Amino acid sequence: MNNRLKLSSTLVLLALGANVSAGGNISASVTIEELAAKLDQISKENAELRQRLNKIENVTNEQTSSIKEVQENQVAVVKASKFINLLKVVSFNNKYGYAMLDPNQRIHSKQRLLLENKKAGNLSANSLYLSGAVTGIANAQKSNTEDKFGWLMRHPTSNNQRTKTSSEAVIHSTQLAFTANLGDWTSAYMELLYSPEQSFGAGTNVAISRNLTQVRRGYVLFGNLNKSPFYASLGKMAIPFGLTDSVSPFTGSTVWHTFGGLANGLNTGYTKDGLNINVMFVQGGAQFRSANVPVDKSSTPSKLNNFAMDANYTFNVTADTDFLVGASYIKGSAYCQSFPVTHFSACNERNAAYDTYVRLDGKNWQLKAEVAQTVDKWPGSFNPTIPEHGATKVTSFDVGGKYNSKLLGIPTDYSLEFSRFDAGPSGAPWEKQDQWVLGLASFITPSTKLFAEYIHTAGYAPLNFVSGGNLGDGVSWSTQDAKSDVLTIGANVAF
Repeated sequence: MNNRLKLSSTLVLLALGANVSAGGNISASVTIEELAAKLDQISKENAELRQRLNKIENVTNEQTSSIKEVQENQVAVVKASKFINLLKVVSFNNKYGYAMLDPNQRIHSKQRLLLENKKAGNLSANSLYLSGAVTGIANAQKSNTEDKFGWLMRHPTSNNQRTKTSSEAVIHSTQLAFTANLGDWTSAYMELLYSPEQSFGAGTNVAISRNLTQVRRGYVLFGNLNKSPFYASLGKMAIPFGLTDSVSPFTGSTVWHTFGGLANGLNTGYTKDGLNINVMFVQGGAQFRSANVPVDKSSTPSKLNNFAMDANYTFNVTADTDFLVGASYIKGSAYCQSFPVTHFSACNERNAAYDTYVRLDGKNWQLKAEVAQTVDKWPGSFNPTIPEHGATKVTSFDVGGKYNSKLLGIPTDYSLEFSRFDAGPSGAPWEKQDQWVLGLASFITPSTKLFAEYIHTAGYAPLNFVSGGNLGDGVSWSTQDAKSDVLTIGANVAF
């Protein structure tokens, strides 16, 4: 098209040039009117050609856009197909997810819980199960002593709560878990936890160091209860020591706060006809929670030199009532540190501990009791600047019960629990801390729990610097006079 336009223009210029060169005037054979008419004709032809050219360019652009759109749609279809295929592999089981992520029940038997669900057909082979939970709380607290609140569901120090009253509305924790079943014998479990209220990071509960997500548990599990009563897990998991469960809907038992362990190691188990046995080889040094066997008198976890074992048996008392009795032992508890006591510090010598527990389960009720104690005295419970208070063993115990009925047609648990932490000798400021919990929990769905609790604590004995060492000689920030009351409401929603 452009070549034709150029050719027409060239012919006009040649005609003009020829006439001018011949006589200096335009020849009579080509009049001005004819030339003007010719130019008009050429101009119209050029306009028509330009319109046709624009139409062709528009069609080409539309075709190009259509081709790109088709290509983009094809890519989107491929991505959607891959996502749909992934969803076919990922599964959800609300009841299973709630049970695995429940922090107060079956704390030390989650691996067995996984295998039991697999045996019952609740978990399909070669599938990935996604689970999660969110726990939000609102509470009001009051203490009779400045800056001393004894409730252990958040770090009880003046870094977190000031004056004699405290209140909050927060996310207490979120959890995300993955359960992979690979064939008949192999499973893998990983649980992520975000818990700024109880994080060991520095600062307040809004500090970045306390708002990090951690792998709370993660292990590979080998077992098939359809074919064998034996199983084993390797990784980071709860130490099989004691029961440490709580009948309360939210607040953990003091026994768990005192002796509930979490460590790297290898756990071997046996379960059959009501008998359950676990032996775990635990990594040495100061572990994540409540386990410590020194390695070259350090806290470096460079040897597999600790172990724990638990055995329990369940039998029928009546047609609707089961009785559970159990006992545990750990080679190295956390209570081996010298004065002043700080989290995760080194020990000179290990300090073993033992635990005994019973539980009676009826059709719609439960009663439980547990006691745990160290074998030797805790060196850190003696403050050399207050020599009248000698070292003592660490003891913790609890008793509790719950009853299930319906409230407004909704399944509801009513619970009451008492637990104690004995940290020092009689008369010492750090002698003990008591906790009472009166609870109510309504399950509006099997994995959605609304709860309310009234908590009363007597005594203030935080583990860090429990016998002093942070405020000067002859002084401990622990006290037996501190009392606090807490009213909390919340929701635990799992999938």
